[in-house]
This record gives sequence, C-alpha cells and structure tokens, in this order.
Amino acid sequence: MLVAKIKMIELKNMFESINFKNVKTYIQSGNIIFDFDCIDSIKLENQIEKKISETFGFLVKAVIRREEEFRKIVNNNPFLNESGIELDKLHVVLMGDIPDPKLVLLLDIKKEENEKFLIISKEIYLYCPNGYGKTKLNNSMFEKKLKISATTRNWKTIKNINLIL
Repeated sequence: MLVAKIKMIELKNMFESINFKNVKTYIQSGNIIFDFDCIDSIKLENQIEKKISETFGFLVKAVIRREEEFRKIVNNNPFLNESGIELDKLHVVLMGDIPDPKLVLLLDIKKEENEKFLIISKEIYLYCPNGYGKTKLNNSMFEKKLKISATTRNWKTIKNINLIL
C-alpha cells in the first residue's frame, strides 16, 4: 500500500499557481479555503484534480463546498439538538455528488446499536459514540455502497473551517 502525503505549503502554492486567491489551509488534512471566479463546481473540481495529478503524480478526488453550502452544513447538523450527543463523536461525510436515491433506499448497513447517520443532500451526518476508528460507518463503506466519492471530517474540523470562512 502506497501512502502519499502532500505538505500543505506545497498544496497552497499549487492552488496559488492556478490563480486561486486568498488561499488558506487548515491543518495537515487537505482542507483548503480559497476564493475563485468559476461558478461551475464540477469544472473547478476537475481543474484541481488535474493539477494535483500533474504536480504530485497521483490522483485525488476533490470535493468542493461553497461558503454558503458549508455554513448550511454547520447550521443544519440534525444531531446537535439531541440530548446526550458528544460533539467529539460527530463527523460529516462530504460527498462529491447527491447519491442515487435508489442506492440510498437499498442501503443496508450493519451499525452498532447507538450509532446514527442521516443523509441530507450531499452530506452524511454521522454520530459514532464508540469512535470513528471503530465504526463500519466509514468513508470507504459509503463510497462503495453509494457509488460516490467522499471525504470525512470530524465535527471539530468542520467547526474550525467554518470559523476561517
């Protein structure tokens, strides 16, 4: 298994080289905040993926959220209003696209008794009280079953990125 790691300063420089403005990074996690003129998210994702491949020599799927979309993610987490929820056990799966409703209906997931997930548009809100590292509700499983690309962030990262925006 090959694990490739991109230094955030190199990723930031790459984004600046393709004329993105106000480029900021958040921890060594692949989270990049930037301004852009393009209104076509798919075109933008393709441009980023191509440039990463050219620059670093491997494929990475880009998942983009506009500022207003990101704020909705933070403000609409359905688990925040439930009693007994531990914030450090919350995660959000950011999908590249809205999953096929038929695949969502057929979703057969073996989860622990107290685990929860809810799909809303292009996000999957997760509550994993036993820890994300122990759950079957992980990024790979959702990608496979829903036939989408995705990336998962913990709630602390989501909240901190929201503060940077």
